[in-house]
Amino acid sequence: MTASSKTNKSRGHAWIMLLLAGIFEIGYALSVAGSKAFTVMTWSMAAAVLFLLTLYALSVALKTIDVGIGYAVWAGIGSVGAAVFGSVLLNQPLTPSQAFWLASIIGGVVWLKLADSVRLQASNSRGQA
Repeated sequence: MTASSKTNKSRGHAWIMLLLAGIFEIGYALSVAGSKAFTVMTWSMAAAVLFLLTLYALSVALKTIDVGIGYAVWAGIGSVGAAVFGSVLLNQPLTPSQAFWLASIIGGVVWLKLADSVRLQASNSRGQA
């Protein structure tokens, strides 16, 4: 296995862990809402477990992904997911204007991932030259 394919595999794993961290963050946010200020024990326990899982997955991802990019993607996934699932599961309002700006966040997250891939390809090309 070449060094560049090892790097690509490591970065792919990091992005999967970052996606997982975002999913745990959504669950954490919804659990906090369900805990009613940590007065409902089952939701409070779920929030604590999901909090630890999101931090663990994020820390693994940030071993490879730059912290600014990783944190922005994690926060974007968490905020959009919490807004969408909060609307669906908790009957919280989601206006067309809010949906537009949430879509903008998703677009930004996708562009950050694409920019990271281009940066990696450029650094691999320089290393092989």
